[in-house]
Amino acid sequence: MYFREHPVLYIVIAFALLCVVLLVINIIDLNRFIVRKYVIKTSKVGKEKRIVFLTDLHLKKYGENNSKLIKAIDKLKPDYLLCGGDMIVATPGVDNKVAFDLFRELSKKYKIYYALGNHEFRAKIYPQKYGEMYQEFDSVCKECGIRILSNEKLELEDNITLYGLEIAPDYYKRFRVYPMEDSYIESVLGAVDKKKFNILLAHNPDYSDKYGIWGCDVSLSGHVHGGLIRLPFVGGIASPNVRFFPKYNGGIYTVGNTKAVVSCGLGTHTLPLRLFDPAELTLLVLQA
Repeated sequence: MYFREHPVLYIVIAFALLCVVLLVINIIDLNRFIVRKYVIKTSKVGKEKRIVFLTDLHLKKYGENNSKLIKAIDKLKPDYLLCGGDMIVATPGVDNKVAFDLFRELSKKYKIYYALGNHEFRAKIYPQKYGEMYQEFDSVCKECGIRILSNEKLELEDNITLYGLEIAPDYYKRFRVYPMEDSYIESVLGAVDKKKFNILLAHNPDYSDKYGIWGCDVSLSGHVHGGLIRLPFVGGIASPNVRFFPKYNGGIYTVGNTKAVVSCGLGTHTLPLRLFDPAELTLLVLQA
């Protein structure tokens, strides 16, 4: 009877309860990660290969010294660890020790290959703002035997070629997807050998259609953090580039003959928001 006479109060209470529920879900999703597995069958490799893909850690810690994350990786028994960038945070004065400690632990067990994200890239090209941040990152990678691929390729075993893409700053502009010529990827990486199984580490998934035109077998990206909030049948609703409903926001997509794998990433930056969007450790299984 009371609520019938005061419907606005009922609405306020219901809204407050909804906000509390969403806040709890967000806190849970900010502090957990799931393992997402993708299987790709190909005649180009001779035996099964297990690849763990890490991206967008942004100094997040899962357990002391990231022990939970390391344990999960060990369980997956990867042949390679591939990093898609933004494991650090490019903010002047930030200590990236969390990422460096993780590199040191993982490099004791695994071969690690790395393509720069926008955070490492801007620390690299703007030393007047970020000081020696990139030099420190590069030094730790060399100490750990981590190979950074900056618009170059590397021949791995069993007919696999790995490429690391480093795109121009314009392609990370906010509010819109900056146009990219179909020939751009080939102009910086060269043509692919179709007889090889070609893996492309490319931080920004906005250009997944261009990666497909170039002709890799699979591209691995991150950057969009799963779209921050994920909705059924819609996917992620926002991009760090300040755009709504990015086309490639999380999951596996077919682009021509290419599979585009977009990880929801392991951390957050600027906005601590992960609603129905748990962090992700990605396992890619290549089956002969």
